[in-house]
Amino acid sequence: MSKISPCLWFDGEAEEAAKFYVSLLPDSRIETIQKNTVDGPAGKAGSVLVVEFTLAGQRFMALNGGMRFEYTHAISLKIDCADQAEVDRLWDGLLSGGGQAERCGWLKDRYGVSWQIVPTALPKYLGGPDRDGAKRAMQAMMQMIKLDIAGLKKAYEWQLIIACSSTLAARPDRG
Repeated sequence: MSKISPCLWFDGEAEEAAKFYVSLLPDSRIETIQKNTVDGPAGKAGSVLVVEFTLAGQRFMALNGGMRFEYTHAISLKIDCADQAEVDRLWDGLLSGGGQAERCGWLKDRYGVSWQIVPTALPKYLGGPDRDGAKRAMQAMMQMIKLDIAGLKKAYEWQLIIACSSTLAARPDRG
């Protein structure tokens, strides 16, 4: 278990948010719910104070702090996605109920938490050995809202496709 776990601050929505998050990812669960023992800034006695939960194997804490603070992109939660189906599922899930899509695979969920929904293939295209391909993939990504693996791949491999088709066109045996 990690010694460090992120704490997400909510205004009365800690349990609702934690349940929402654990519904989206495997290896996720609510661990404990701690209630307020007395009336205070975080709520009335008996209301939820803290929810400890595991999200895809990572421990988190959700705290009802008694007032709303806005989240920024200065800290976000990144999810590595194995394929486009996972990107699509998590993108749609996190946007459900009032989230906001942003550029380059970023979004804010209905609670205002910033997320990056990133295919595991992204570093292959942005950091691959073909520097021109990486530049094209970066330019393509900068135009995307939700990341599209096929679009990134096409941008990265564009020069190779043109070179191959030019070679084939030049061969007399290839009509």
